[in-house]
Amino acid sequence: MKRRNGNGGGGAATTAAVFGEVLRHHREVAGLTQEELAGKIPCDRSLVARVEAGSRVPQRHFVVACDRLLGAAEMFVKLWEKIDWYPHTTHPDWFKRRVEMEAKATVLRAYETDVVPGLVQTEEYARALLSQIFTGRELDERVAARMSRQQVFLKSDGPLLMLVLDESVIRNLVGSSAVMHDQCAQLLLAGERPNLRVQVAPFNLPLTKPKGSMSLITLPGEETWIYSESLEVGHFTNDPALIARYARIYDVLRADCLSGSDSAALISDAMEGYGRNDSMAQEQLQRARRGRLHRNSPRYPRIGPGKGQ
Repeated sequence: MKRRNGNGGGGAATTAAVFGEVLRHHREVAGLTQEELAGKIPCDRSLVARVEAGSRVPQRHFVVACDRLLGAAEMFVKLWEKIDWYPHTTHPDWFKRRVEMEAKATVLRAYETDVVPGLVQTEEYARALLSQIFTGRELDERVAARMSRQQVFLKSDGPLLMLVLDESVIRNLVGSSAVMHDQCAQLLLAGERPNLRVQVAPFNLPLTKPKGSMSLITLPGEETWIYSESLEVGHFTNDPALIARYARIYDVLRADCLSGSDSAALISDAMEGYGRNDSMAQEQLQRARRGRLHRNSPRYPRIGPGKGQ
């Protein structure tokens, strides 16, 4: 499998390089250095340099910031949406069916218990998770494959994506506090999109939660499937009785958990904590875990590479 980057050859490298050249031109016209633009976004200067060189796929928040800062009137967003950034990625055989469903889905409803769903992960978060299992080129390929799934949902007319996250997802430290800070920022941006909703099921509310992560995937014609995972196996069912049962559980869960605005406030608070230092983030996680010891049914999160390859 080839990873999409500026050195990979083919059309994807060309379009990535064109995007980078356009960005470089507008930045220079605005009289900004790479470091000055990075400071305004904000991000590392190396990220601006790599995007301009066509060797890094920019994430949507980066592109939106460039439009705003360079007065491009959404030109960068429109160009970004037209580019197939990952044309050569492949997925594990057991997961391909899920990816094919996502490409056709009209609505995807998901509940996650431990980690941020792959569809809204930052590249750094995905890399931190997947590096627990993969290294080298295989790690690069797995990260690229995961990022490739996000494109359809980040388009202006993308499918409706509704995410309910157990608070463990926000509190579990993955990679570093910097990784978590940026991941929280990504969740906040995702929740602002017209086709994305992010809600948090907090520790301190007596919610009726599913026993594990799951997705309800609705295809054209209202055909709906339930998807879940165990180790490296994907489970699908379209049994009408099970779909009705879990759709009801999911709808009640969404109604009982925090609203979109309250969820954003909780995520923002967590992001602020992660923005200070790693020790603060670790302390935040330990406080959350200690709180659960006082409840009748404590549940300790297990961090793994996450749902959705």
